[in-house]
Amino acid sequence: MRSILISCSFNCDSGPIMRDPAFWWREPGLEAALLAPLAAGYGAIAQARMSKDGARADVPVICVGNFTLGGAGKTPTAIALADMLRTAGRHPFFLSRGYGGSVAGPKRVDAAHDSAAQVGDEPLLLARAAPTVVARNRVAGARFTRAQGADVVIMDDGLQNGALKKDFTLAVIDGRRGIGNARVFPAGPLRAPLDAQLARTDALLVVGSGDGATNVIAQAKTRGLPVFHGRLETDHAAIADLKGRKVFAFAGIGDPEKFFISATEAGLTVAQRKAFPDHHRFTAEEAAELIMDAEQKGSALLTTEKDKARMAGEPLLAALQAKAHVLPVKLVVDDTEALRTAVIGALKT
Repeated sequence: MRSILISCSFNCDSGPIMRDPAFWWREPGLEAALLAPLAAGYGAIAQARMSKDGARADVPVICVGNFTLGGAGKTPTAIALADMLRTAGRHPFFLSRGYGGSVAGPKRVDAAHDSAAQVGDEPLLLARAAPTVVARNRVAGARFTRAQGADVVIMDDGLQNGALKKDFTLAVIDGRRGIGNARVFPAGPLRAPLDAQLARTDALLVVGSGDGATNVIAQAKTRGLPVFHGRLETDHAAIADLKGRKVFAFAGIGDPEKFFISATEAGLTVAQRKAFPDHHRFTAEEAAELIMDAEQKGSALLTTEKDKARMAGEPLLAALQAKAHVLPVKLVVDDTEALRTAVIGALKT
C-alpha cells in the first residue's frame, strides 16, 4: 500500500500552508478514502469555529475568502473591492492576519519600510492599494482600523474565522480548479465542509474560465446566492521588455500553475518554470540557483508581485530581487456595478 505524506504548517485562520498533493485535484480515490477519518475531525473543528456568532466591530466588515487551500484570487479581489468602495465615497482599510509575519498587531502596515518577515507578503501588496492593518486578533484589528479612520473594513481571508461578525462575505473560487475532489483537508483542498461554508457566504465570485466550479455555482444558485464572474488581466506595459525573450518563471503561491498560464497567455515565452510552496521564503542558496539557471539558459527571471514582496528587506535576496521581473495582474469583474450595488447595499443594513 502506498504511503501518503502531507507536509504542512497550520494557520488557524487560513488552514494549513503546504504544497498541494496531486490527488486533491482529481476524482476521489484511495488517498482520499484513507484520509477520510482525519478529514472528518478537521472538518468538524473548522465548522464549529465558523458557527460562532462573532463579535461586532465598530465598523462594517466585508470578508473576502475562499473555500479551499491555495490561490483563488483573493488579494486582487480585495483590491478591486477597495477601488469600488472608494468610488462610492467610502474610506476602506484592509485587515489581514499577516500570515508569515512576526508582528501580532494590531499594526498599520508601512509598505515602504516594513518587510514580509514582519507583516507578511499579502499585507505589503494590499498596503500599496489602501491603508492596511495586520492583527492576529481580528476583532481587535477591526476596532483598530476604526480608530485609524476606516469607515469600512475589507477582511482579507477569514471566511472560516467566526470571531468577527461580517456584514458581507464574498467567496472567491478559481474557475479552472474549482474545489478539486470536494473533500475536506487532508483528504482534499476544502478548508471546511462546503455546505457550512456556503451557509456563511453572501455571494460567489468565479475567477477565470473553465468548468471546475460548475457544481459549486449550481449549489450557490440553489441557495439564492448571486454569482459574479471575473478574470485576471495582465499589465502588458509592465512586461513589454520581456517580449521576444525566454523567461524563467518561478512562484511560491497557492496555485503556481495559474501564474505560469497567465505568463504564457500574456505572450511570454516561458522556457523554464519552478514552483515553490505557498508563502515560500526563499533562501540565499535558492536565490543563487535561480539566478545561475536563468543566466545559463539566457532567460529573464519572472515572478509574482507576492513573491517579490517577500524578498524586500532581505539582504541575501537583494540580487534576486533586482533581477526578477514581475507579472502584475488586476481583477476585472464582468458586472462591476452589480457587485458594487450588492456590497454597498449590505453596508446599509
